[in-house]
Amino acid sequence: METLSRPAVWIPLTALAVGLVAALLFRLVMLRIARRRGSKVAASLARHVTAPLLLLLPVFLARLVQPLLHLEPALVPTLHHAGTLILILGFGWLLLTLIAVLDESLRAGALSGVPDEARANRILTRAGIFRRVLTTVIVVLTVAGMMATFEEGRAIGASILASAGIAALVLGIAARPTVENLIAGLRVALTEPIHIDDVVIVEGEWGRIEEITNAYVVVRIWDRRRLIVPLAYVLEKPFQNWTRSGTDLLAQVTLEVDYSTPVQTVREEAGRIVTSSKLWDRGFWNLQVTEAGERTMRLRILASAANADHAWDLRCEIREKLITYLQEHHPSALPKIRATLEGRSPAR
Repeated sequence: METLSRPAVWIPLTALAVGLVAALLFRLVMLRIARRRGSKVAASLARHVTAPLLLLLPVFLARLVQPLLHLEPALVPTLHHAGTLILILGFGWLLLTLIAVLDESLRAGALSGVPDEARANRILTRAGIFRRVLTTVIVVLTVAGMMATFEEGRAIGASILASAGIAALVLGIAARPTVENLIAGLRVALTEPIHIDDVVIVEGEWGRIEEITNAYVVVRIWDRRRLIVPLAYVLEKPFQNWTRSGTDLLAQVTLEVDYSTPVQTVREEAGRIVTSSKLWDRGFWNLQVTEAGERTMRLRILASAANADHAWDLRCEIREKLITYLQEHHPSALPKIRATLEGRSPAR
């Protein structure tokens, strides 16, 4: 007995061909829209979505025409199950590609359409975190859906529900790190304690946020080292974020000088150094005596800078030029130790 008669062969083949043509037609239409209108979204759809459609549409159409075929009864459940597995896999793959398209669109808009760099970094941070969370959820649901099509998978699920107490405890302990990381990622995206390219001081190290994943944060240290920090760290422990509400900073320089130092003269020289520097943003500067100790007094110079890099270089420039000025013009202003020797006159 033939499984499928010769004329009936053309029915599934035609369905498969129509699905392939529809997927390729979708790609051609998207590419045409991308060329004519300059649409980056259309180009991204053509690049990402075509592959899952080549799998999903032919199988979907073949599944629709399956009732028209005269198949052996023993073969129908196998084909039906295989088609279901492919459809679940293809649908999950399609969702992942749509998330990739959305992520590319958000990143392109953040890099080109948003003039504020800080706001662009916030968009990139949120987009990256939400993409990782959604990808994890879709992968888990896709695998769970495919397993549920098997009798063994349903049996495992039923046994887990039957012994919910022990199973929930075991699964809760095993899945705790993953769940905590997912929740921490959502909290970081919603509360925004850090963003990509933020300047931070973590564990005494100065650096920039380079990457935010589902499990950890990568901080690029100033000497090109990488500090790996658990994601929960930024929610549970204090750290410094120099660019949380803006990139402008105050560069601070402190000098210990002798009490004989002419403060007004040094203030005027500090003003000349700051105002002539290309690193100063023309915003604010001052010099104050902030402490008077037992042997020296402390001068503090503040000057505004546009970002953390300029603030660091401006701080070094002010410190170096002021020390040189004191050495050349007021050497007595450098810290010194005074001592008074007291004693009895030698006996004659």
